[in-house]
Amino acid sequence: MQKESLKKILLDSLGTVIGSAVMAFGIASFLLPNQLSSGGVTGIATITYYLLNLPMGTIIMLINIPLFIFAGYKIGKEFFVKSLIGTISLSVFIDILDKYPPVTTDRFLACIYGGIIIGIGTAIILKAGSSTGGTELIANLIKTYNPYISISKYLTIIDIVIISVNVFFFKHIEIGLYSAIAIYLYGQLIDIVFEGIYYTKLLIIISDKNEEISQEIGEQVKRGVTGLYGKGMYSKSHKLVLMCAAPRGDISKIKDIAKNIDNECFIVVTNAREVLGEGFK
Repeated sequence: MQKESLKKILLDSLGTVIGSAVMAFGIASFLLPNQLSSGGVTGIATITYYLLNLPMGTIIMLINIPLFIFAGYKIGKEFFVKSLIGTISLSVFIDILDKYPPVTTDRFLACIYGGIIIGIGTAIILKAGSSTGGTELIANLIKTYNPYISISKYLTIIDIVIISVNVFFFKHIEIGLYSAIAIYLYGQLIDIVFEGIYYTKLLIIISDKNEEISQEIGEQVKRGVTGLYGKGMYSKSHKLVLMCAAPRGDISKIKDIAKNIDNECFIVVTNAREVLGEGFK
């Protein structure tokens, strides 16, 4: 067990360092040279970098030191150590990569590719159960005091404030607009890395011809159907409600099957962000 635990810690630490390197590449080679921000501590560091001409990695470390001191005893030893590794790695990699010419000076290209690369790096770090400090550290600290608070809302507000300060400092509204695109892509890439691009749909079918519909779906689409007992609160009648998870490509076939058998059936189609089990992940 100790060997497995040590192996996990080493793999998580390696993932944190790799993710930090990817993040640093996105920041130092795309966003920073174009005065763009990904929000959070890096947004503050971007302003300080241009205002005081100090290395960005050093600024990130200086901002994170008091956060680590304040939050260290609250977030757990393992997370604290891995986050410290992430913060140091990110700072060092940014200062190294900042010495090289930027990949592009086109702000539109920089916000697109910078946001994507930072999102991939952040997802790798989060998968390792770590962070690079900053607003992620604040979020985890808030969670320890109130686990029911919507952290995403607080982080969004912080990012909006920091981007607004960037716009005010650099005197270009385009910087805020491009930074917003980078932050959006950054969030989307985290979702894609965690959940994949294989989005699944969930169909709920209410019909008096449940047997025929479920049989045809099984034979024609090769998808399983589950029957749940429900009650119409207006009619007070009990009905079997069919539930079927399927990829997007099968949705139109299933709807056609249900409608052809019972034109009066009631169908609800919704997104299922993740489906685990036979035929899926």
